[in-house]
Amino acid sequence: MKKQPPFLPISLQEAEGLGIEQLDVILVSGDAYVDHPSFGAALVGRALWDAGYSVGIISQPDWRKDEDFTKLGSPALFFGVSSGNVDSMVNNFTPNLKRRGQDVYSPGGRLRRPDRAAIVYAQRMHSLFPGVPLILGGIEASLRRFAHYDYWSDSVRASILADAPADLLVFGMGENPIKEVASRLEKGEAAQEIRDVAGTVVKEEVRRWRSSPDPDALVIPSFAEVLADKANYAQAFSMHYQEQDPKLGRKVVQPHPKTVVIQNPPARPLTTEEIDRIYELPFSREAHPSYQEPVPALEPVKFSITSHRGCFGSCSFCALAHHQGRIVQSRSADSVVREARQLTGMKGFKGIIQDVGGPTANMYGMSCPSWKEGACRDRRCSDCPTLDRDHSRQVELLRQLRAIPGVKKVFLSSGIRHDLLLGDSSGYLEELCRHHVSGHLKVAPEHVSQHVLQCMRKPPLQAYESFRADFEVASRNAKKEQYLLPYLISGHPGCTLKDMVELAEYLRDRGMYTEQVQDFTPTPMTISTAMYYTGLDPFTLRSVHVPRGREKRIQRALLRYRDPRNYALVREGLQIAKREDLIGNCPRCLIPARPARPPLAGRDGVSGRDGLAKKKAPKRATPVRRSS
Repeated sequence: MKKQPPFLPISLQEAEGLGIEQLDVILVSGDAYVDHPSFGAALVGRALWDAGYSVGIISQPDWRKDEDFTKLGSPALFFGVSSGNVDSMVNNFTPNLKRRGQDVYSPGGRLRRPDRAAIVYAQRMHSLFPGVPLILGGIEASLRRFAHYDYWSDSVRASILADAPADLLVFGMGENPIKEVASRLEKGEAAQEIRDVAGTVVKEEVRRWRSSPDPDALVIPSFAEVLADKANYAQAFSMHYQEQDPKLGRKVVQPHPKTVVIQNPPARPLTTEEIDRIYELPFSREAHPSYQEPVPALEPVKFSITSHRGCFGSCSFCALAHHQGRIVQSRSADSVVREARQLTGMKGFKGIIQDVGGPTANMYGMSCPSWKEGACRDRRCSDCPTLDRDHSRQVELLRQLRAIPGVKKVFLSSGIRHDLLLGDSSGYLEELCRHHVSGHLKVAPEHVSQHVLQCMRKPPLQAYESFRADFEVASRNAKKEQYLLPYLISGHPGCTLKDMVELAEYLRDRGMYTEQVQDFTPTPMTISTAMYYTGLDPFTLRSVHVPRGREKRIQRALLRYRDPRNYALVREGLQIAKREDLIGNCPRCLIPARPARPPLAGRDGVSGRDGLAKKKAPKRATPVRRSS
């Protein structure tokens, strides 16, 4: 095993300083190199180094310059290519398809990432090193592994493996698959012959696949078929969605015009010992010292701790079921405590652990006996009585963390799943309100209309209302003034103007106001995106209303109905919904009969990221925040 360096090398000089003449693996990433477990290149790079391989990183190369891609030479085993922590199109564009002015994963927030970065980087590496194995990974590759609707071009695109000159693709959290691939390449196996690693996607010549198809594989509608017919697209999505379980999932085959894309079953979940080892690797938790400017994305997570992976919520607009999977993989309390103790000795630590969590903080330690044989196909875990919802393990973990000398506060910034706390008897909510809320607690009801919540696969409003009441009682008992930050979405498939008026009235009646609005964005490989593109529920093929264009803008405005800049859109929406009774000067009206003069930003409010002025909150109102 090679000794882990303070930073993985980003130049030949640094590699030579470590006694390395040729790196085994070179990772190319669209992010700046930040040596923190929240950054994919660092996590995979450290895991490979721990397995005995030397790893270098090419971060944010200028795709127009050969020297940016050749500066580390050729690796002994393979190039790994990723767009970074975020899909490059999500990173580069707002939901309104306007180019962003900042990239938080770049030094100083500067724009360095090309559109469709994984394809661009792969093409450049292949042209410069045509004989070297090339492996795609990361969120962009993972969620574009089948033919998919692409919001930014408003078209169906082929699998990224059909578009990029790569040998295979690692999907999901890929430490074990990438280590197995590295081991087999090291033993002399050709990349094209590595076809059976769980958690990978491979491609095969059309002629070869036709001559010897796998009888146990599931063949879904081809790229040509999903391109031609939206019902075929919905069917293909439903079919591959059902195969994303490491125990029960089958190989999934999707023919393309010039190649056949084959997804192997997902990688098995990490054991507690494996996930402990990965997160206890010696990350510096700093950006590489070569950077002269800070990387904005590091600051909010620098002193955070990942306690688990996986999410069984299966929300329609979330792709975690296709990436991390439904089975929760939790670290041991001892491992988390050891990491927290290390934080207390780090430069800049002021006693605040910013977060202890994962996709949803309070899924830590939860399990189901059925997971040993695979997550059930016919039900959602969050609705199942077999799921062990006991929060005791996390309560005990948080108590241990609070007791560490040098730790002043432990927060849960990743938010919680509120419906999991209904009926909980572990004292979790009381502990949360007394010790772990930094003034505001993130929860995600997303909407109030029952049929919209059903489209979103979210719990009913009554669950949120019950939790809200419990939270207020627990906060009063803790003698603290604390608020919920409910995440709300506009423009989601299934949502009509009538539904958005219902949501606006809900906000009005509870004295809530919106600072930022999350306008639904159709990102690759979510149920909601399949609905958005096809107008169909992919599992029932029933028609779903899809707000588009001006209606989508009106829905967004209804969440900010008190902003004078939105007056015309809100009025139009109320008229279309036949709710003119909400236009006027009575207390229950959403907008006045005549528009008010818009306030100047900086006097009556401050500009939000969505470019709208934020009205000052009424006293003791519950703010609602959502990043754009």
